[in-house]
Amino acid sequence: MRSLAVLSLHTSPLAQPGTGDGGGMNVYVRQLSSALARAGVTCDVFTRAWHPAQPATVAVEPGFRVHHVPAGPLAPLPKEDLPGVVGEFTEGVGCRLRQLAVDGIDIDAIHANYWLSGVAGHVLKHEFDLPLISTFHTLDRVKAEASPEDASEPAQRALAEAEVIGCSDALLASCSVEAEQLVELYQADRARIETVPPGVDHAFFAPGDYRQARRAVGFPADAPLLLFVGRIQPLKALGVAVEALASMVHGRAGDGLYRRAGGSSPLRRAILVAVGGPSGPQGEAELTRIRRLIDELDLVDRVRLVPPQRHEMLSTYYRAADVVLVPSRSESFGLVALEASACGTPVVASAVGGLTTLVDHGRTGYLVDGREPAVFAEHVAHILREPQLARSMSVASALRAGCYTWAAAGARLRARYGQLTERSLVQCR
Repeated sequence: MRSLAVLSLHTSPLAQPGTGDGGGMNVYVRQLSSALARAGVTCDVFTRAWHPAQPATVAVEPGFRVHHVPAGPLAPLPKEDLPGVVGEFTEGVGCRLRQLAVDGIDIDAIHANYWLSGVAGHVLKHEFDLPLISTFHTLDRVKAEASPEDASEPAQRALAEAEVIGCSDALLASCSVEAEQLVELYQADRARIETVPPGVDHAFFAPGDYRQARRAVGFPADAPLLLFVGRIQPLKALGVAVEALASMVHGRAGDGLYRRAGGSSPLRRAILVAVGGPSGPQGEAELTRIRRLIDELDLVDRVRLVPPQRHEMLSTYYRAADVVLVPSRSESFGLVALEASACGTPVVASAVGGLTTLVDHGRTGYLVDGREPAVFAEHVAHILREPQLARSMSVASALRAGCYTWAAAGARLRARYGQLTERSLVQCR
């Protein structure tokens, strides 16, 4: 494997995570492409151009380039409108691949990220006779089970995912849970699934000075700080974190917190910092709901809504926090939980998807079945009340996260890529 075409239609690896539809996938595409490039695999990443001032190609580092492909208007598009530009994007990528061949760069395989890119990759696989590797990041049928009331996904998504899965030469799952979901919900061929956990950049995400981090983010060191990092949309369930804070500050759910800790408990001084912006068709409505909830629960002075931050800056927020909350309804992996752990911060998370493989219950944090805010509050309070437990969780979290590196993920992928170039391509069912 010498050269790889990476498709990331709906979000660019150059975009700031937490803005628009950009999140963990931005980080995944950028960091994995970087790791592969440093190991000698040239990565050409193709994403949709959304601004007229964007250059056609950006050289990120040696062996890693991002190509902006015109598809639809040169303006941001809501994700629900993107299926309508997949055909134009596919054609544009095909033109770029042919030009790369003229320039002496022969692509060995296509790696598609998310279902929209998968649809494009499926067409390009047959057009160029190349192996197709697919990473879905989220799956429609998993989201439908977690949020049956959410009808924001296009009707054709699940069918498109099934078609791409059936013709992919390799399917990348971030954890064993996602691998089983591919088999159970989409009848994927288990032999074509490769479990490759994402990594974390330990140069940025590592334990550091707590008080210095507090000063850097502008919050006092004498109040417990709970942290939520993620896009504001129903799936990420920021409201659960807000209500958990209310349980601690007001004793609304679980008065036992105060009988055990006393009326002057520092739990009553806790604050919640939420870093992220509205995302998706329900993002603005969810933000309005969250603001109303904060007001109704008398938490205006206790909740800070912080706009999306540069990815490397998030490490300072993680270090400043006492506990990170990840109350998502579903998570294919849970990069926030991994980054927080790498910084030595305990995590209290929903027991869903990849989070169940990242959080060691009782050792690096806690997993919560269901989304009852009072249960999240009880676990958070237990960590805050027990300094020795918090310290042991901090050490265990950092040690556990140390096993996850982008270099290791890249090595696993290079081995899989190499196998694919020696086999006959999978044909459509």
